[in-house]
Amino acid sequence: MTTKSNDTLNNKHINYLPKVSVVVPVYNGEEDLRELIPCLLAQTYPSELVEYLLVDNNSSDNTLKCLQTAAEQCPITIHPFSENKIQSSYAARNTGIRAATGEIVAFTDADCRPQPQWLELLVQPFVNLDVAIVAGEVAALPGKTLLERFADRQETLSQKHTLAHKFRPYGQTANLAIRRIALQKVGLFRPYLTTGGDADICWRIQQEYIGKLEFAPLAIVQHRHRTTLKELASQWRRYGRSNRYLHELYGIDLMRAITLSECGYGLVRWIVKEVPKLSLKAALGKGSVIDILSTPIGLFTARARYYGQMSATMPEKASDIDWL
Repeated sequence: MTTKSNDTLNNKHINYLPKVSVVVPVYNGEEDLRELIPCLLAQTYPSELVEYLLVDNNSSDNTLKCLQTAAEQCPITIHPFSENKIQSSYAARNTGIRAATGEIVAFTDADCRPQPQWLELLVQPFVNLDVAIVAGEVAALPGKTLLERFADRQETLSQKHTLAHKFRPYGQTANLAIRRIALQKVGLFRPYLTTGGDADICWRIQQEYIGKLEFAPLAIVQHRHRTTLKELASQWRRYGRSNRYLHELYGIDLMRAITLSECGYGLVRWIVKEVPKLSLKAALGKGSVIDILSTPIGLFTARARYYGQMSATMPEKASDIDWL
């Protein structure tokens, strides 16, 4: 009996092959496209059922020309577009969504590297009609620097953090798919929002009880971690700004203040207690430099996130929603 049920479910997955539109915003992505396009070419999902809508967002390099060349030369369906009116990845995504003809609209970013079975596995959960959103996993590309290894250890990019959000779960647009009908009902991304739009669109769909969100852990895209303290600070300040904007839109809790005295106490405790203990472990082969530096890097990112949250001001018209 169980075998028959599993066979039926597997057959449903095999037979469920909807038209998919993949939307990718691109800003100064000339270098990224050299690695992204081969990843799109390698997808196992039937190529005749996929269209790739790559949207240049007013780049200053040769991104648009690269998109046009790819559309002419690649055996897959690539449609190049341009969004020059609003400098925002969400506005660029909306441009792609408006041109999309697929039943499912999938999203990734130019600096992501979708694995070959990404689309195939990302689409499968939609066989259940009560599913409106599917989030795939975001894994790290192999890193060599200490900061990359730290972020990998913390699984900074993983969807498990956003899926566990205490307000409502959401998936990051680096690896997300949404039924087009859901976008018709709740609207598109807020085009003037500069961060936090992935949470916002997932929350709007869930608020209207249009469908549930499913996680597809084996539908993987890879992304590179930040390699310098400057890049790391920028990343966590953006997380802080996102928190501020979502607070303005939904009233979610803000991150509490992390004072300099708390940071000072944390560093003193680290030097006096953690460094000797962790250094001994590292010398015995039971630990690493990342273990030793985990506390100061964690304090650094927490302060950056808090600064981003406190210094953020909602962009003008950020609450506006675009519609199909």
